[in-house]
Amino acid sequence: MTLSQAGRALADAAPVPYWLDRPDRPDPLPPLVGPQTADLLVIGGGYGGLWAALLAKQADPDRDVLLVDAGTCGWAASGRNGGFCAASLTHGLANGVDRFPDEVGELERLGRENLDAIAATVAEHDIDCDFERTGELAVAVEPYQLDGLAADAELARRYGHRVRLLDRDEVRAEVDSPTYLGGMFDADRVAMVDPAKLAWGLRRACLDLGVRVHEHTRVTGLRADGAALRARTAGGRGAAPGSVRARRVVLATNAFPPLLRRLRAYVVPVYDHVLMTEPLTPAQRDAIGWRNRQGLADTANQFHYYRITADGRILFGGYDAVYHYGNRVAPELEQRPATFTTLANHFFTTFPQLADVRFSHRWGGVIDTCTRFCPFYGTAYDGRLAYAAGYTGLGVGATRFSARVLLDLLDGGDTPLTRLDLVRRKPLPFPPEPVRALGINLTRRSMARADAREGRRDLWLRTLDRLGLGFDS
Repeated sequence: MTLSQAGRALADAAPVPYWLDRPDRPDPLPPLVGPQTADLLVIGGGYGGLWAALLAKQADPDRDVLLVDAGTCGWAASGRNGGFCAASLTHGLANGVDRFPDEVGELERLGRENLDAIAATVAEHDIDCDFERTGELAVAVEPYQLDGLAADAELARRYGHRVRLLDRDEVRAEVDSPTYLGGMFDADRVAMVDPAKLAWGLRRACLDLGVRVHEHTRVTGLRADGAALRARTAGGRGAAPGSVRARRVVLATNAFPPLLRRLRAYVVPVYDHVLMTEPLTPAQRDAIGWRNRQGLADTANQFHYYRITADGRILFGGYDAVYHYGNRVAPELEQRPATFTTLANHFFTTFPQLADVRFSHRWGGVIDTCTRFCPFYGTAYDGRLAYAAGYTGLGVGATRFSARVLLDLLDGGDTPLTRLDLVRRKPLPFPPEPVRALGINLTRRSMARADAREGRRDLWLRTLDRLGLGFDS
């Protein structure tokens, strides 16, 4: 695939997230005006905040719950991701075994229950989000990756996963790519979902239960106010600045600059980029198979993830995890032509039989990552505020579990969830700048080098492994 061919395929791609680019998206709700009060204030209208508001209202219908978002619900990571809703709470089983060996079995059980509960909520509230329990197919594209898949399968079976190893012919019978050498299919721990429709459906469920939701309402500061907390808000869409006095606060802003200074050491924002094709024709679908609609991912350090949408498009993303100096987050960073060209070339290498396919959308989004690759938790203001962050790209499912944790933390109770090591322990912090950027960029180069050297990790990566540090998306 030449650069000019990639350029032609990208020429008409709209620079916006496909999931959010729809005429049937809900109208924005009005911003908050003047001083308000609430029993529970939720800051952030992505999955984490929406689940917290919904679960809080379900547990106590009389609780006055108010949710605010700086944009609209689901406009950030929750409406831009690939739509892989996984049971894992630890960014994969291997990461859970490495970091929480004494409780990983319990975390796996809780993850399965959490995915079942998401499916039940989608059904109960009639959320039209194309939720499909298709499973996930991990594919080897280099010979050395086959041994890794076999080891992953052995570990997965030890913890009760229904996985199956596939040889080259078997995996190509599922999805036909000349790059595939083998695969591992996990049948029941991953669902596909339309991410924006899930966020919009959760917003509607919250409103139906009586949650007050204000969009275009950015919180600019927090302070103690007697036995409560007071949040200052900036005026949006012509509204004057306001405030909310709340007994308890859930902070669910993830990758965006945190309202708590302490979180700045633990979270870095990483940009991930995605392409979406036009709908495939019947002949194009026949050329690749993919009748079972599984989610797919390869097993390199710099990996790709891809899936089929309900209307027959292919989403193709990943590979580059881009950090910008100083934890910078800005709208202009969502578009990165060099990365889109790289992804287009990789797409056509994966599926050369789709050489005439064009891309309809290209976009980027920011992910909150931490050194242990999975969410961490905490409280502030004497337990009146609870937060979760650091999802590292698997938050579609894990956010619901985190919402349960945060509500338990705010209630102050000693519960099975708050006793988990996952909840009680913090990840190691990232160093300050400029060491932070130097370390992240060195790690990215070492990961690319490992992919080119049959997975062999250099001294830098081995040192990070020993220290329990990492960088991922």
